[in-house]
Amino acid sequence: MIILVVDRATMQNKNYKEDFLLKFGENFGKIRRSKSLSFRSLSQKCDIDYADLNKIERGKRNITLTTIIELARGLDIHARELFDFSFTLKDLEK
Repeated sequence: MIILVVDRATMQNKNYKEDFLLKFGENFGKIRRSKSLSFRSLSQKCDIDYADLNKIERGKRNITLTTIIELARGLDIHARELFDFSFTLKDLEK
């Protein structure tokens, strides 16, 4: 579940995007590992290069909706499971 609490001060913090990518990547990695899939084996199940999968998991790649669908297909899950994590923008104020 994604929880977004937005205020003006937080919107000034540009790191919230990077923080969201890191949280998404952590959740993606947790799911991938729970299914005992390496980057290469997952790459064979979906149309995403294994090096890109690594970047997604490390929060270094901002992905598209079609990539989310490919990830879900390769992991054999519903796409919403990739977003099953808490993320409160207010907590990211620095």
